[in-house]
Amino acid sequence: MSDTGLIVRIAAKGDGVTADGRHMPLSAPGDRIAEDGALIHGPEHVEPPCRHFPECGGCQLQHVGDDAYARYVSDRVAGALAGQGVAAGTVLPAHVSPPETRRRASLRAMRMGKHVVLGFAEEGSHRIVDMEMCCILHPRLFVLVAPLRGLLGSMIAERSAAHVRMSLTDQGVDLLLEGVTAEGLAAREALTEFARAHGLARLTLDDGYGPQACWEPEPVTVSFGGVAVAFPPYAFLQATADGEAVLADAVRPAVEGVAAFADLFCGLGTFALTLGAGKAVYAAEAGRDLVLALKASAGRSGRKLAADHRDLFRRPLSPDELNRFGAIILDPPRAGAREQAAQLARSKVPVIGYISCNPGSFARDAVTLIEGGYRLESVKPVGQFRWSTHVELAGIFRR
Repeated sequence: MSDTGLIVRIAAKGDGVTADGRHMPLSAPGDRIAEDGALIHGPEHVEPPCRHFPECGGCQLQHVGDDAYARYVSDRVAGALAGQGVAAGTVLPAHVSPPETRRRASLRAMRMGKHVVLGFAEEGSHRIVDMEMCCILHPRLFVLVAPLRGLLGSMIAERSAAHVRMSLTDQGVDLLLEGVTAEGLAAREALTEFARAHGLARLTLDDGYGPQACWEPEPVTVSFGGVAVAFPPYAFLQATADGEAVLADAVRPAVEGVAAFADLFCGLGTFALTLGAGKAVYAAEAGRDLVLALKASAGRSGRKLAADHRDLFRRPLSPDELNRFGAIILDPPRAGAREQAAQLARSKVPVIGYISCNPGSFARDAVTLIEGGYRLESVKPVGQFRWSTHVELAGIFRR
């Protein structure tokens, strides 16, 4: 008789699932549900490293051991593909980012009397968990949490919320404060002194009228493939440097030996620049500020790169446009690339490298490409958001 109380896998939202389909929060594979409903821990159930778990919404799976978590990352990808009837030639081993490597974060802040509460929101709630430690943030980001409480005390109205958005750039931490007010000379001087004292790359304030830089000793950049690109405040950046490198390496075979490729949904040029040395690259992106930054940087570096401001949801590249390239790289948002995938399926492009932050929309688009004559050669599961249920991947399709 099978052990129906045994936790055999982790569901997409993080609950453990028994052999007979019951869900149990905060359980790990190998745990058992006793007859009285108690959870008996198994060998893959570990002590969470952070005192804020599980209240803090930054992590959902700190109670799961490293091997079990890596399997979860792989299973999320394999399950999404299986759900659409898609078979991959090779599912490569999952990559999981180490602790304390997250280089981009959005925290919430609220003033409660004389104290500022600052941290991630509780899972499924607006309540902010006041952050005293963090096992995912890069130390250069976390070190600012305590000083920010002091800075924000006079800039947030009682029981009003603000956002603290941080990114690690070439010059250091880029800090964007939203929903705060800094009226008068003393408040502005406090911002400048804070930025100077903590060595910020830039401090930007958005009080509801758009971002305004209060401190930027030199232009803030992020670099891809050795090319520095101007970085708009809290622009998109892959969550970890190691995750970015793994995603790029996973699709690198798609552009090997090709003279020209297109990078669609290119952002600031993460993959266009990393993979594009010595090649002609067409890069398309709907965000105007991102395109302008990429275009300027490509020009200064001498790269053969044409950056195009183009909404690929409303105006995807047609088969005739796509057929000019030896390969296509695309990295769409969570919704996927339904419209562009339909055009790719009708094209003659030999190979496609598809980076995705949503296994579900990737699998849906994979069906479209396979029906158009492609095969899914390989997929690489990636867990940049360690201990969370957010899973990414990179796949290669060939005709």
